Amino acid sequence: MPSPTEPTELLATWEAGLAAGPVRRAVLLHALTGAEDGGRLEVPVGRRDRELFSLRRTLFGERLNGRVTCLDCETEQEFGFDVGNVLGGAMDEPAEVLAHSGDWAIRLRLPTSGDLLAAAAAGPEGARRELVTRCTIEAKHRGQPSSVDDLPAAAQTAMADSLAEADSAADVRLTMPCVECGRTTSATVDIVSYLWAELDAWARAVMLEVHLLASAYGWAEPEVLALSPTRRRFYLELVGHG
Repeated sequence: MPSPTEPTELLATWEAGLAAGPVRRAVLLHALTGAEDGGRLEVPVGRRDRELFSLRRTLFGERLNGRVTCLDCETEQEFGFDVGNVLGGAMDEPAEVLAHSGDWAIRLRLPTSGDLLAAAAAGPEGARRELVTRCTIEAKHRGQPSSVDDLPAAAQTAMADSLAEADSAADVRLTMPCVECGRTTSATVDIVSYLWAELDAWARAVMLEVHLLASAYGWAEPEVLALSPTRRRFYLELVGHG
């Protein structure tokens, strides 16, 4: 497949993702990492997101910048996050995860992109049940097999907590004190949202460059995209748009 740094491949992914939701966009972005079509939906979310962090480093660099709002005083502040914080640690991907809540014991597997797509298709009312059903291997109440439909809210919360602990790359968070009131605020580093926003900004800038150079020189889009970014900037300066 083309290199993920090739403009044509990136633009095709951007175009396909414009009308897609977050889960489908994650799948499209994951394809840029070289993940095989057949197995892409079966990859655990944490592994997928690690690969997206690596893709982000390749495309846009090590440092990721974001903003977070304090829940107390509503002060907004910026934060910086190094992609290496996720990629540097060992990947722990257990085949099964155990969750306990009161008299309940549940065996789980890590959720995948396919699970998230199915949950999204189930709609707001059915998403949680779909995800619980798909990821539960066995649920027991007081040692006896039980239906996932009987799982109480506390058990489902315990399941979510156990999965997050077992697959930390699927839920990357950082905490920081508010510069105004000092309250500790948590920020989620959602690599799919950040990477898509950066790809969207890049694609719109490249499309503008194509428009300007095609208008000035009569070149077709493939001819403009075949130029390196440095040469495109040089031509843009020559036509007064640099």
